Amino acid sequence: MAECERNSVTLQAISITDCSVSMKKLATILKPLMPVLAAAYGLGIIYLTALPMADGDESLGSQVLCWIITLGAIALTFFIVKRVEPKVFPEARQFSMKWPIFPVVAGLLLMAPLWSVVQGYLVYGFTSLINTVRLEPIAFTPDEIREDLLASVHAVLLAPVLEELCYRQLAISPFRRRGAQIAVCMVMAVLFGIPHVRNFFGSFLAATLFGLVFIWSRNIWYAVLLHAGSNLTATLFGVYCVFGLGEVQMSKIPVIFMPDAKSTIACVVLAIAGLFLLKRKLPQKSGT
Repeated sequence: MAECERNSVTLQAISITDCSVSMKKLATILKPLMPVLAAAYGLGIIYLTALPMADGDESLGSQVLCWIITLGAIALTFFIVKRVEPKVFPEARQFSMKWPIFPVVAGLLLMAPLWSVVQGYLVYGFTSLINTVRLEPIAFTPDEIREDLLASVHAVLLAPVLEELCYRQLAISPFRRRGAQIAVCMVMAVLFGIPHVRNFFGSFLAATLFGLVFIWSRNIWYAVLLHAGSNLTATLFGVYCVFGLGEVQMSKIPVIFMPDAKSTIACVVLAIAGLFLLKRKLPQKSGT
């Protein structure tokens, strides 16, 4: 009886060892492919969430169905990054998914509008070297502003979570070295920009920033909050114009916003307040 128990324990140990070796082999094969795999997964699942509005139907029913599908996609991706990815790539555990404290959340959201303004000027300057950028004042009819506000629910609350999980967390976290993470960040910025054909350069800049923030903070929520704040800024610019508070120039190709002096100054003030909150509340980071 004792001999049988010893044999059973030995077989279990061999099985665990074989499983560990197989997992390492799988990780070795998959790691170099992760940027492409993550981008393909992200593109596919984001395309799936957009199917309810594929024919231009932006009714409330289509919007709600899009939200539901996106929530399902987020849940699936959370499961992958929390349960599956760390088993294949133990290095992924170096990144936290803990929600930041409120002052950090507020600080990141307050800094996002200034980034949107800076991004707009950078894209405008770069594009102007190649082609004339046509700017027009933002103007909405009541129906258009209603549709824009409905769309902003997805753009602010859902899309940033899904896109950052796919294009940053899945792609970058399997790599341990900082240099490799930055290299993957740049690759993912290009892959993120390709689907955004109307605004490749702006999407590339945004993805680069979000990726570097993720690498620095070791927390995907920092990138999500900046992404959400940037999308929210675009909606607020529209509301700002609709209520006659000022004027914001917009280009559709590439998609950029050029705010007036009042809103630009407001963005600077908000960013200073956000930086103050971050400086006081961010944990001290040790060298890596």
